[in-house]
Amino acid sequence: MKKNFKRIAIVALAFVFIILGIVGLVLPFLQGFLFLALGLLLLSFYSPSLRAWMDKHTVRYPKLHEAVLKVESWIVKIIGRP
Repeated sequence: MKKNFKRIAIVALAFVFIILGIVGLVLPFLQGFLFLALGLLLLSFYSPSLRAWMDKHTVRYPKLHEAVLKVESWIVKIIGRP
């Protein structure tokens, strides 16, 4: 039960970040790209196809891939392994 609640909370938070990201792409004072990236990273914990897409597109750019892995490890420290 606790694991299902955690999963629902993380997916809901990911969708909130994605919505904020979409709004932020239009509004100049909200960092849209940052929220989109965070939302996609949270969703990638539960979606293997999204994770594969992210790995495929970030591995070409080693600094970006390293940043994604660093943020992912930071999220895992905060919320634990999903």
